[in-house]
Amino acid sequence: MKQFKRHKDFGFFDQDFRLTKLTKLGDPLVKLNKSIDFELFRTILENGLTKLAKGKGGRKPYDYVLMFKILILQRYYNLSDDQMEFQINDRMSFMRFLNLTIADDIPDSKTVWYFKEQLIDTKILDSIFTLFLEHLSKIGLVANEGKIIDASFIEVPIQRNSKEKNDLIKEGKGAELWADKPNKKAQKDVDARWTKKNNINYYGYKNHTKADVKSKIITNFQVTDASVHDSQVLNNLLTDSDKGEDFYADSAYTGEKQEEIIEKKGMINKVCEKGYRNKPLTEQQRNNNTEKSRIRSRVEHIYGFMENSMNGMYFYSIGIERISAAICLMNLTYNMFRKVQLQSN
Repeated sequence: MKQFKRHKDFGFFDQDFRLTKLTKLGDPLVKLNKSIDFELFRTILENGLTKLAKGKGGRKPYDYVLMFKILILQRYYNLSDDQMEFQINDRMSFMRFLNLTIADDIPDSKTVWYFKEQLIDTKILDSIFTLFLEHLSKIGLVANEGKIIDASFIEVPIQRNSKEKNDLIKEGKGAELWADKPNKKAQKDVDARWTKKNNINYYGYKNHTKADVKSKIITNFQVTDASVHDSQVLNNLLTDSDKGEDFYADSAYTGEKQEEIIEKKGMINKVCEKGYRNKPLTEQQRNNNTEKSRIRSRVEHIYGFMENSMNGMYFYSIGIERISAAICLMNLTYNMFRKVQLQSN
């Protein structure tokens, strides 16, 4: 049996050796750090958050770019706030990504939670997403030769309420419930909804995305509860800048209203056609759908990366505001890693 040699003392060079080994084993955070200049986000973070920090006294807040990088880590690995604190302390790869050492003061879970709440309160996450998209466009990674729209479910913990309370929630009166029990109310999600697809029930929300056909970069998105039909957000996702481009989507986006929106935006309709009872698709239509699906299916690569590389799309956040923030960070994190992939090809 092979005997392992143990070192009595641990020094700087031992740590450097271990990090070098992690790099050779394929630490994805090394490539991310090289590809993304996180200083790009400093101005928008400082302008948005410095005002909140004024006048409160106490300790100086952690560097905003450091905290933002922690949120990117959290979304990539789909970790809770408590797990985020533990993993930063435990993983050398995390500390290297954040430029921290064992001797540094590391943000705890409450600090991570509070920073996210600040981003939600200041409503700057969408601006951060747009800023990075503009950067990707400037360096030529967004081709604008066509767009694909689709949606994925974001599942959340199922709520255990009485039928009476669930009925009020469905009527949009959930905010009025548990007023006398604020701690309990804080744990109740009154925005999530049930839906069924392919005879499978889902509870939570939807991430509606618009992606660039060639690069598979997400260029726009909208968050709704799970019950909202995919086609209902079409008008919000498509913009005047899409004019003249091919538009791909599955048959859920067919219909007179949807065709009017696509035409109004000046896009070339390449949505898969749908067959109806007593009016099945012709052979030509089926062949056309096969060709359209070949392009449309590229969007599945996006959701596949989120589901597999980003450890799933099951979130523990409560309420559409926090879920929207988490989804925005998820889409942004995907775009960052997509940039890494595109520039390494």
